[in-house]
Amino acid sequence: MTDSVMPDRNNEGFLEDASQWTPEVAAIIAADDQIVLGEKHWEIIEFLRLFYKEHEMSPPSNRLFVKSVKEAFGDERGNSIYLMQLFPGTPAKTACRIAGLPRPTNCL
Repeated sequence: MTDSVMPDRNNEGFLEDASQWTPEVAAIIAADDQIVLGEKHWEIIEFLRLFYKEHEMSPPSNRLFVKSVKEAFGDERGNSIYLMQLFPGTPAKTACRIAGLPRPTNCL
């Protein structure tokens, strides 16, 4: 994919138009953070996209993100250490950016 087909992003790297997201776009955004997407990443990305579809919002905080993942996948995946290993920094913010979703409202 070339830059000419990369959707517009804001100054934090979030897509301006979430409907332009594709798995290829996700891989490019992840690469900006030195993340190579694997099966575990895609599991969380797909979960976030479903969460957004159902609630019409990204998880508003890292705490709610972790809690939601825990409810969906159990203790092994629903903890901040696991999610930070997949999505360094602020996991909710990083994962939402890669998933093509709006910035979580309460993430720094």
